[in-house]
Amino acid sequence: MLELVFSALITIVPDYLFRHYKQGKRWGHEITLFNVWYELRWGLTACAILAVTLITVIFYFHPSTKNVSAAFRTVTILSDRGGRVAEVFVSNNGRVTAGDAIFRLDTTRQEAAAETARRRIVEIEAALGLTGTEVASATARVGATEADLAQASSDLERRLEVAERNNTVVSEQELERLTTAVSVAESRSLEALAALDGAKVRQITLLPAQLETARAILKEAENEISKSTVFAEVDGTVTQFLLKPGDIVNPILRPAGILVPNVTGQGRFIAAFSQISANVLKPGMLVEITCASKPLTIIPMIVDELQGAIAAGQFRPGDILLDQQDRARPGTVTVFLAPIFPEHLESIPLGSACVGVAYTSRAKDIDAGEITGLSSFIARVVDGMGIANAIVLRAQAILLPVKTLVFN
Repeated sequence: MLELVFSALITIVPDYLFRHYKQGKRWGHEITLFNVWYELRWGLTACAILAVTLITVIFYFHPSTKNVSAAFRTVTILSDRGGRVAEVFVSNNGRVTAGDAIFRLDTTRQEAAAETARRRIVEIEAALGLTGTEVASATARVGATEADLAQASSDLERRLEVAERNNTVVSEQELERLTTAVSVAESRSLEALAALDGAKVRQITLLPAQLETARAILKEAENEISKSTVFAEVDGTVTQFLLKPGDIVNPILRPAGILVPNVTGQGRFIAAFSQISANVLKPGMLVEITCASKPLTIIPMIVDELQGAIAAGQFRPGDILLDQQDRARPGTVTVFLAPIFPEHLESIPLGSACVGVAYTSRAKDIDAGEITGLSSFIARVVDGMGIANAIVLRAQAILLPVKTLVFN
């Protein structure tokens, strides 16, 4: 409407004034609705062309959007394992700080496993104490068998010496008996040595390894018990949290709730502009927004960052070949906005829906001499056209409460 009025002021109105005051034609007589097109054809045509041109220039260099929101991050409240809820420490919409317990899962099975591991540790430690006695007993048995072997060997040697001097004194049966006694003593000595080595291996290697295994099982059970309590990692507000003791929680199928951090996302707005404005939007560009949650207020922002990719072009490998025509929506340019005056955002809830207008300004380029001559004049004129969108935005801010509360 503003562009049409401006176009009429420099086309139709001068044409009508010329015909009325210069040529003496009167409205309703020489100038009627039947001949208005013929009389004002040049003015009407110029007005239409100029209005379309102004609208195109204004909306290209000063793009507007209805998709501005105060985006924020949420944290899903999940447990490391599934289980039944045993105790709940916070209520829905309750505030928590980092380290506060939120809920605890039932740990009956894990506590039983931990108790079993503790008893196993006690058992192995007792066995370690007993192996000392076993090693001492095996050592004594080795000494006894070695003494028996030495005695049997000595008896055999003496009888062999006697038999060499007089073979009639020692019988063959006696020599065979002494030889058998030596063999039995050697076997018993080897058996005692093997028993001693086994006792030492049990004391030094086997039981310590079993003890470490039992301690590892105990640590694993204690870790499972500690992970059964879910703690808040950041300060925030717990929402959509309706857990009760006895409910089943699953980290994949059934999360416990959502935690909204206090600081994440505050002060940053996300705006979606048409792709045709991709070459106009630049970091540092001035943007004005007005939000439904804070009517009658214009909030100045600047473009803090532009997303380098348009979301509509993303794809994920799957079992179906991608067909580009299935993507009906062309996608928008995502822009991150930062406030010039952060205090203006204090009363705006996170997630608020807003509308905004971005303004192109090439004053720095003109002052730096990068744009000169006629180009600088045209640039200033185009930059000044942003006042039309500024007026429209302020009209929207004024009419928004009336439109929402009355006409909706």
